[in-house]
Amino acid sequence: MKTLYQSLLLAVGGLVLAETGFAQVPSSNDTSDGNNNTGMGSGALGGPAPTNGGFSNTASGYRALYSNTSGTSNAASGFGALYYNTTGNYNTAFGTAALYSNTTGSNNAASGYDALYFNTTGNDNTASGYEALLSNTTGGNNTASGWSALYSNTTGGNNTASGWSALYSNTTGNANTASGLQALYSNTTGGNNTASGVGALYSNSTGGNNTASGFWALYSNTTGSYSTASGYEALFSNTTGTYNTASGYEALYANTTGSANTASGPYALHSNTTGGYNSAFGTNALDFNTSGADNTASGADALFENTSGSYNTASGTSALQANTTGTNNTASGAFALQTNTTGSYNTASGYEALISNSTADYNTAFGYEALYSNTGGNYNNASGYFALHDNTTGAQNSASGVQALFGNKTGNFNTASGTDALYSNTSGSTNIAVGYKAGYNLNTGSNNIDIGNMGVAAEGNTIRIGSTQTVTYIAGIAGASVTGSAVVVSSTGQLGVTVSSERFKTAIAPMGSDTAKLEQLRPVSFKLKSDAKGTRQYGLIAEEVAKVYPELVIRDASGRIDGVRYDELAPMLLNELQKQQQKNAAQDAEIHALKQQLTQVFAALVKLQGKDERVAQR
Repeated sequence: MKTLYQSLLLAVGGLVLAETGFAQVPSSNDTSDGNNNTGMGSGALGGPAPTNGGFSNTASGYRALYSNTSGTSNAASGFGALYYNTTGNYNTAFGTAALYSNTTGSNNAASGYDALYFNTTGNDNTASGYEALLSNTTGGNNTASGWSALYSNTTGGNNTASGWSALYSNTTGNANTASGLQALYSNTTGGNNTASGVGALYSNSTGGNNTASGFWALYSNTTGSYSTASGYEALFSNTTGTYNTASGYEALYANTTGSANTASGPYALHSNTTGGYNSAFGTNALDFNTSGADNTASGADALFENTSGSYNTASGTSALQANTTGTNNTASGAFALQTNTTGSYNTASGYEALISNSTADYNTAFGYEALYSNTGGNYNNASGYFALHDNTTGAQNSASGVQALFGNKTGNFNTASGTDALYSNTSGSTNIAVGYKAGYNLNTGSNNIDIGNMGVAAEGNTIRIGSTQTVTYIAGIAGASVTGSAVVVSSTGQLGVTVSSERFKTAIAPMGSDTAKLEQLRPVSFKLKSDAKGTRQYGLIAEEVAKVYPELVIRDASGRIDGVRYDELAPMLLNELQKQQQKNAAQDAEIHALKQQLTQVFAALVKLQGKDERVAQR
């Protein structure tokens, strides 16, 4: 680029020389020699009696290259251009006093009034514009294009400035690039900065390794380093903050000393001042954050109102939008935890998950509108579409499955696993439901366990397992010897034991003759149709029993006869046994009396026999 620029200036100088020749300047003002030096203008290359010993120099203008002694391949066009150059080589100056003070500096190109005016020994500089690189003395490898660009630079090197007053105040700063009106205007000693846009890095003085792209990007930065700003007024207020990255309109606008922040999107981290280690991606993401740290927001309005809350992660439009001071929250999905303000340690994943939560803590929601209505309930876990949807203040509930615990509002300590599990529960607590629509009918009852059963409204302290099953296998029962009550099953499937304490009974009365019909029952032997082995069994026919003792048969929920209450036969048989014993006792007493009577009769007969014998002897 420098070679092209020099060629352009040489061409322009040549045109000026040609035009001067066409104007027929007096020969007394022209200088040429055998060293291919050409001077046109009063005092050019030292005047009519030159002492110049350089080669291939071209000077056009009043005292252009006036002091040159051994400098080679220089081109000067303009009043006093390269005036003091003595031994400098390959310089090109175009404009009044351009490279005026240069003595030994080489490979410089200056185009414009006073461009590189004070340069003495600096090399490889290119200045284009009014007073561009005016103050440069020994700085090298600088490029300035624009009115007063790199105006104050003295010894700084490897700088590039393009635009009105770009890098205006730079003195010794190195390796800076400024493009735009007043870009890096105030930079003095800062190095390795890149500014592109009007006023970009305007106030930077000693800060280094910054990159600003956009109108007033990093405008207020003074000593902050390693920051990157892209967009209108991005990182506008940053002064000493470091390692910040801002991309978008007014991203990280108010940041002053906060460090290690990343903002991408219009107004992202707009109000942040001292907060550090924040990441915001999306329009208005972390917009109001001031001192909150270690937050991550991705999506429009994500963590929008957060001020000092820290360690929050929000991904999705308006996720954690209203959060102010809440900490350690994670929201993923549009409007997730949107109204949370001070609640902490919450995790929401899914559209509008935990959207209404404001101050509650330690909640976890996964799924569309999971824990949607929760405001003050704590320690809840919801996983699934609409899981714990209506919960407001209920705490320590766990719902897994579509619409699990959907209607719960204030109930606590509930566990629901399965689609629509505990769906209707509102205020019931300490319920457990497992399976599709398990506990669906429960609403206010507590302490229930429903597994594969829809439950019954308002009941409590009940266990229900299964609903349509016809066979049950439970391990750990067969062969296990225990002492206790026998378990029985009611016609509705309820399990229980037969109780016999007087405290459970009413209308107690002797059986009397109620058991007299037992003799009508027909004992039989049989084999069950379901028994493949055909084991011989003994019992009664329930239908026959029903005709004699209908209360002794077992019926199912529809009233169909299924079995016999054999346990009831024992006391009935005991009653008959006792009656038989009483009858036997009576018979024994009667026999005893008859025996006594018989003994008396026998004794009387013996007496009569003795009398008969004596009568006979007579």
